[in-house]
Amino acid sequence: MLCLAEEIVLKVIADHREAKSGVPELLRARGACVEISQLPLGDFIVSDRVCVERKRRSDFEQSIMDGRLFSQAARLSAECEKPIIIVEGERFEERVSRAASLGAVCSLILDFGINVFFTRDAEKTCELILALAKREQLASKRPVRVLGSKRAFSIPQQQRMIVEALPGVGPTLAVSLLKQFKTVEKVMKASEEKLQKVEKIGPEKAKAIRKLLTGEFSENNEGDCDENEKHE
Repeated sequence: MLCLAEEIVLKVIADHREAKSGVPELLRARGACVEISQLPLGDFIVSDRVCVERKRRSDFEQSIMDGRLFSQAARLSAECEKPIIIVEGERFEERVSRAASLGAVCSLILDFGINVFFTRDAEKTCELILALAKREQLASKRPVRVLGSKRAFSIPQQQRMIVEALPGVGPTLAVSLLKQFKTVEKVMKASEEKLQKVEKIGPEKAKAIRKLLTGEFSENNEGDCDENEKHE
């Protein structure tokens, strides 16, 4: 969608996977200029320092269960000056306890410096994104662009992030794998049997890791992924 240069409008960059969520259309209906792009991180960009990750409540619970939430939080905190997570939906599915959910929210805020907001539905999510865009673009006069890295990563951080990209592997398990095998290369070459010697890696997880590492790349299938992958 093109923005008219002579008009002062709010601009939002939305990840292409959000195109069917309804939020981009709601933003446009309220007068915002929405650019659909393939973002390296997050779902919506409203300035050069604010990145918004939108999660449905079911996604939020699942990411707590499999450890992906904190892996993603580490990346958001490293890449973005003002990261924000919006958890959308009226109620949790209660697959994790309330204490675990609150603990996860506290960790996001206190350990990763990420602001967390809860919204009822896509309409309320739209309102919050517009409010953020208005504050950044009109009040603070900040430009809108895809974010660059906020700081350089150390070698141990890079090693951990590479291992965290494996199926079902979060920050804690990545460290366990690296302690067990010593190098990223040895982790990647480990057999299913050897992977299962690491605590919390069972037969299914070991098989999924080896399938990813040994499967042939097909450009035709590059865009295929599970719905949950967007919120890793």
